[in-house]
Amino acid sequence: MSAIPPSRADEVQNLLKAVEDLLIPFIRAADTPGTQTNTNGVNGNGKPTGTSLVDYKKPEELRDILQLEIPSQGRQQEGLIEVLQKVLRYSVNTWHQGFLDKLYASTNAPGVAAELILATLNTNVHVYQVSPALTVIEKYTGERLANLFGLNGPRAGGISVQGGSASNTTSIVIARNNLYPDTKKEGNGNYKFVLFTSAHGHYSVEKAAQMLGFGSSAVWQVPIDKQGRMIPSELEKLVQKAQSEGRTPFYVNATAGTTVMGSFDPFEEIAGICQKYNLWFHIDGSWGGSFVFSQKQKYKLSGSEKANSITINPHKMLGAPVTCSFLLASDMRQFHRANTLPAGYLFHNEDTQPATNGALPEPEIEVDSPEVWDLADLTLQCGRRADSLKLFLGWTYYGSEGYAQQIDSACEVAAHLATLVEKHPDFILVSENAPPCLQVCFYYAPGKQMLYSRETLSDETQRGKKNSKVTEQITHAIVPKGFMVDFAPPSGDEDAVGSGKFFRCVVNILTSKETVESLLSAIETSGPGIIESLQTQDRLATRKRHAE
Repeated sequence: MSAIPPSRADEVQNLLKAVEDLLIPFIRAADTPGTQTNTNGVNGNGKPTGTSLVDYKKPEELRDILQLEIPSQGRQQEGLIEVLQKVLRYSVNTWHQGFLDKLYASTNAPGVAAELILATLNTNVHVYQVSPALTVIEKYTGERLANLFGLNGPRAGGISVQGGSASNTTSIVIARNNLYPDTKKEGNGNYKFVLFTSAHGHYSVEKAAQMLGFGSSAVWQVPIDKQGRMIPSELEKLVQKAQSEGRTPFYVNATAGTTVMGSFDPFEEIAGICQKYNLWFHIDGSWGGSFVFSQKQKYKLSGSEKANSITINPHKMLGAPVTCSFLLASDMRQFHRANTLPAGYLFHNEDTQPATNGALPEPEIEVDSPEVWDLADLTLQCGRRADSLKLFLGWTYYGSEGYAQQIDSACEVAAHLATLVEKHPDFILVSENAPPCLQVCFYYAPGKQMLYSRETLSDETQRGKKNSKVTEQITHAIVPKGFMVDFAPPSGDEDAVGSGKFFRCVVNILTSKETVESLLSAIETSGPGIIESLQTQDRLATRKRHAE
């Protein structure tokens, strides 16, 4: 007689226990002080081996190490665990204090639990029938988030979307379909639509314009001031220019926390211009929108209550698992009006009965229309995870005050880093002090002098490339020391461009003051050798030119 197969519950329990035996050391390794071992908390036996950020390999090298293959016969738990050991060993450990590279870091305990819960439920929040509890949670969470921004009307709320780019794209569709309802059926037609975003706005707006048939040329960049904020008077000039050319301006994307400098656009003034010219006012708060939880920082979001729609990504600043993004609005009926389509096989209601000609009529949205519980009627996509649960459980776990404390602490660490850079004789601060958000941008410049300046190299482009090389090589050199930071190109006047790329260090809600102090020390010890190497290369190149 063949053995009785284990129940599904037992199979899951056994596999999760084996996975947990690897994941917990991986997380613990990030919190364990000691020598860098570059094994992310696991060795060949899956045992903890110390702290590590990443054991970086080039793509071709890593491909050879992983030796990926799909077996003809399943290898069950043994095969899965073998793959997981390699994945953990050669992945970036975002739980590590030294991960200061992107606008997100690790998740947290409630985030891991939320992912497990969602994976277990494995349902879809497209219709209420298959996700009743999760639907109610999403609507409640979206409403509470909207309320934080001052969107307090009876129809205020939000939906979860796959990410900030998707949220921004959805807002553009909603704007067009509400302001110009005929486009929902006829497309852009003869309209020459124009969208406005700041020179420091996220590239997702232009990508959305390409996807939606507007084209990149329909996105007009608004000049920024020295702090990286959109200049309202320049926005109004561009709106008037578009109108004078027979174009149709309809959408303005303002930013709360730009990607590089962390700037906040002046929302009050932008809102006034949007109202004057009947433009949809959207705020991309993917990064800085989470400041709404902090009483000390939320003043930077003043005027956001006048927005038609707002993007916020809890998976960035609040530590929710990737992805967790919301699109909020003062009136969710606009979402319904823009996105609803009759689909009798999905939305079972009286408004989706076939017409006599076989076509399905589009349901009309009444002024006092009932609550929408089938959430796919509000979104561009059908199938959708209940990512809102991630924020709801995290919010439940930490509370509003807990989130506020985490954000305030991160702001203090960012200001501490900016002050250290500003006072240090070998660094030049690019950011404001205190920084508007959690990014601190700076150069390594011994004696506060760029290695390549106008005096040593007159060609601006070459000067920028050579200074950029200093920054880039230092970012590579500090990885074995346990730090990952990004770099970004400058924008603005000639001197800024000639200075080349600078470090962009992103503080997160768990970053300590000791970590950023150690980061500067790591750069200090790595920088001189790199500069000496580059100078040697310059001397050899000069001799070669002279010899020729």
